[in-house]
Amino acid sequence: MSKPHEQALLLLRKAEADLMLVDEVWESPRVTDDVIGFHCQQAAEKLLKALLSELGVSFPRTHNLRFLMDLLADAGHCLPPDLADLDFLTPYGTLFRYEDVETAIPLDRTTATTKVRALHVHVVQRVR
Repeated sequence: MSKPHEQALLLLRKAEADLMLVDEVWESPRVTDDVIGFHCQQAAEKLLKALLSELGVSFPRTHNLRFLMDLLADAGHCLPPDLADLDFLTPYGTLFRYEDVETAIPLDRTTATTKVRALHVHVVQRVR
């Protein structure tokens, strides 16, 4: 097994752990949108990095989903059109996570999790 493939599998497992946590707390009124958004963002970030690893594309430490998506596109791998706006989750991994900033628009938990699950299916088909 190649190192890039091993790294892709590790990142995939880590992303799945974030998704499992979201499943557990998704309906809880005690868990805020920024927490759900953070774990959706983290899952998406790890999934994009898993795909980049599988393709042998180097990437820097970043939480910027658009940057990772652009790296994939540059490597000739475009995501499905329904994931084109996945980067709306980026602020949940950075700004909303570490700053005392109110989100102007509440997180649509259904949209966020649906998009991350679609990305998961897309990545699993290419990595496993």
